[in-house]
Amino acid sequence: MQDPLAFVIGIAHIAAALALLNGVTTTFGQAKIAAQAIESIGRQPEAADSIRSTMFVGLAMAETSGIYGLLIAIVMLFANPLVDILLNYLG
Repeated sequence: MQDPLAFVIGIAHIAAALALLNGVTTTFGQAKIAAQAIESIGRQPEAADSIRSTMFVGLAMAETSGIYGLLIAIVMLFANPLVDILLNYLG
């Protein structure tokens, strides 16, 4: 390992990429939520209001997970606390 700072920045980029994969899985989760809600409404049209409100709560929770992944990726790329710790350690 030649430069510890380059190593930490490289690992931070890998961590940011993994955090952004959360957004991809969130998309599939939201599609599953919507598909199951549509199927449930098709089977029980009289419960459509209850199913719809439950679906929106589930979609909001799934979207929050994706936003947290994006936030972690932005922090790892632009405001990485590990770089500051390493710079203080190296002097």
